[in-house]
Amino acid sequence: MKNLVLLLVVLVSFGCISVKHPNVTVVEKPLTSIKVKKTKPKLVIGIVVDQMRYDYLTRFYSKYGNGGFKRLMNDGFNFKNNHFNYTPTYTGPGHASIYTGTTPKTHAIIGNSWYDKYENTSVYCAGDSSVLPVGTKNKAGLMSPHRMKTTTFGDENRLFTQFNGKTIGVSIKDRGAILPAGHSANAAYWFHGANEGVFISSSYYMSNLPKWVQNFNSSNTVKSYLKEWNTLYPIETYTESGSDKNNFEYGFKKQTNFPYNLKELARVKKPFDIIKATPYGNSLVADFAIEAIKNEDLGQDEFTDVLTVSFSSTDYVGHNFGVNSKEVEDTYIRLDKDLERFLNFLDTNVGTNNYTLFLTADHGAIDVPTYLKTKQIPAGYVNEKVIEDKLAAFLDQQFKVSGLIKKISNDQVFLDTELIKSNRLNKAVIEEAIVNEIITYNTVYKAYSSKTLLTTDFTKGSAYLLQNGYNQKYSGDVVFMFDPNYISYKKTGSTHGSGFNYDTHVPLLFYGNGIKQGETFNKTEITSIAPTISALLGISFPNGSSNVVLSEALIN
Repeated sequence: MKNLVLLLVVLVSFGCISVKHPNVTVVEKPLTSIKVKKTKPKLVIGIVVDQMRYDYLTRFYSKYGNGGFKRLMNDGFNFKNNHFNYTPTYTGPGHASIYTGTTPKTHAIIGNSWYDKYENTSVYCAGDSSVLPVGTKNKAGLMSPHRMKTTTFGDENRLFTQFNGKTIGVSIKDRGAILPAGHSANAAYWFHGANEGVFISSSYYMSNLPKWVQNFNSSNTVKSYLKEWNTLYPIETYTESGSDKNNFEYGFKKQTNFPYNLKELARVKKPFDIIKATPYGNSLVADFAIEAIKNEDLGQDEFTDVLTVSFSSTDYVGHNFGVNSKEVEDTYIRLDKDLERFLNFLDTNVGTNNYTLFLTADHGAIDVPTYLKTKQIPAGYVNEKVIEDKLAAFLDQQFKVSGLIKKISNDQVFLDTELIKSNRLNKAVIEEAIVNEIITYNTVYKAYSSKTLLTTDFTKGSAYLLQNGYNQKYSGDVVFMFDPNYISYKKTGSTHGSGFNYDTHVPLLFYGNGIKQGETFNKTEITSIAPTISALLGISFPNGSSNVVLSEALIN
């Protein structure tokens, strides 16, 4: 009997038979199917390309080399139908949403700047007067992530590793470095141009710049980019973009065609700012990110580190010249070269199977409306001041009280609640009156009251996007959006902010350790990036994130 029991134990252990129990199901699994446990990546790199539309991957594909965008697209996993799931589609909310895995509804970064109804003033998403600048005396260093209410996956990785895993953020823009790095980051560095041309930080992170950052700032690297900007390849081969000289670009000192002598075009008092609006700003970020990896020993031990890199110059170029410009095309061709250089560095210094990388964008951009109009496509411009004045006059007449509107900011109407109370008016009635009035205005496409957004669960369409961008505590009392291709902006260059596909459809590429090779046209949302990285690392999801993991990209 003892031998029979022993035999049964051995057979069960090797999966040769199934044993049934009233409350347990044991599934047969051959020994050959057991997989060796995967190792975690030593370094996770998040890359955000500011203002990168999805079609920049396909439109300029033939101009890319094999080691940059094409490497990520062909050897990694390409989500071809990836979208932002809220409005407004701006840089601050975009970076926060990518790394927290949630929308402004939860993380509270409702714009780059917005009207704060509690402070009764406009506030900046990364601004913080309680800290001190580090690396400069300029107020450009008065920054921190304190307005972002939720954690990033970098924060969760820091908690998981008992703060042994590092997190560092790098960008030209302060918000592009600070918000992705999260609250517990070891450091965030951003570029202060003006007449200094240095990477800086704030006392939120440190009291002094590390020696390696000081050395970088004192080197000739930044100054070396004050040079001529001409097309990398013969301009006649840039057939994927419009004519070089046209009426749709703002340019530098009214110059809108190649080549650009940056030394001559730079502003006298702020000579280094011009670098930000050229592809050399991206090269500078790549230079600095490489130095950060080397000097901070990122990816060199058993604790996973996180590096967030935001290439912001693409946004400056897009705003200045427009999405159909030769300048944008050349900027992406050159960024492709910087990506190749960066990936080759990672291969050599971190190891080809030791890092995981994703690349996405914080928003897309619109074609210049003046250009679209020449092609008979409905487009145009709106004057928000005219709308505000017209709406104020309507409310004065309707409710016999002047000053009910405190501010219109980011396509949101903020009402004076104290004035409403003192005049014993019904706020919900005023909100609905505004909605019914503003929807009659030319170029206004949709409008919703706060009551509607807080009491109705929208699952698709523009209402879904507005609702995800609406924060109960900080947003206004009525939100609205303009018609497709209508913007409040100057008549040259491109901008963004809407819930239409040209602003929401952005790349999403995963590559490296733990990532399959493949692609999909299934629709995905930007808020799935953070939980996917968290699942890959086996850490907690950011505390406000969605629970949607892009499992099709992960090796089981």
